[in-house]
Amino acid sequence: MLNPIDALIAEKGVLLADGATGTNLFAMGLEAGEAPELLNETAPETITSLHKNFVESGADIILTNSFGGTRHRLKLHHAQDRVFELNKRAAEIARAVADKADRKVIVAGSVGPTGELLVPLGAMTYDEAVDAFAEQIEGLKAGGAEVAWIETMSAPDEIRAAAEAAIRVGLPYTYTGSFDTAGRTMMGLLPKDIHAVADGLAEAPLGVGANCGVGASDILASLLDMTEAKPDATVIVKGNCGIPEFHGSEIHYSGTPELMADYVRLAVDAGARIIGGCCGTSFGHLAAMRKALDNHQKATRPTLNTIIERIGPLRNKAPSSTETGEGRRERRRGRG
Repeated sequence: MLNPIDALIAEKGVLLADGATGTNLFAMGLEAGEAPELLNETAPETITSLHKNFVESGADIILTNSFGGTRHRLKLHHAQDRVFELNKRAAEIARAVADKADRKVIVAGSVGPTGELLVPLGAMTYDEAVDAFAEQIEGLKAGGAEVAWIETMSAPDEIRAAAEAAIRVGLPYTYTGSFDTAGRTMMGLLPKDIHAVADGLAEAPLGVGANCGVGASDILASLLDMTEAKPDATVIVKGNCGIPEFHGSEIHYSGTPELMADYVRLAVDAGARIIGGCCGTSFGHLAAMRKALDNHQKATRPTLNTIIERIGPLRNKAPSSTETGEGRRERRRGRG
């Protein structure tokens, strides 16, 4: 399989992935309860603008508008029979934007969880999960996605099923977990164990890491564990823009461009090779992150205390700590 990520890392050292899909689409008119994936057909100009703004802000990797693109998620919107076409269209829109950029921009096909539990906790078998992900990834590949970007995962078996589907379809893949529950995923996976999830599969991932979660400090704490466990790995962090706060009935994220810029510096120092933003990360935030990345020389590896001093307190208990954290968990549809 082609490896566009390693090729671009060899050229640039550290790559900047894009920011939030949901947060920015809501700002662009998406209504609560609507499926973002349907906008690929009903409002392609909105999705084009989303990608274009991220590219203009400095993104090296843009994620397709297909996070909820499995039949299980699309069934909630009576679109389960349109998996291939909606995912193909998502990739085509991102591909068209990337191809017009004045530099190499990687199109990564976003693959989120199905929302179903696998046997024995739920009714979906492992093989059914592989088939569902393969159906989605076939569409993404047909539309021009270069990488299957498996994200916001909780269950190791579901990560593995999505990875196996990508291999079946013939796309290289990455995967990230959401460590939002006392420093673990909701299904108990620790950051240090993320590397081993795909062990034994026919193709290894191009990168692994963390996204979403509860805040920038927490994802940086996870990053320390992931890079300590396997220092030579290509590790991804795509953290939320600060902490979600309710302003009346609306959710806003507390992270400033300055905070996200410092998050980038700390992520580089901690060994991340791909850095981006998740929920709440606007085009302005990403532009500040690009500037920070371009102007930063890798420095001393930070400690957890350094991260807390510069970014703010952990919202969760660190997984290796006995201290009591707030344990607050923000539930989300996906990469906000």
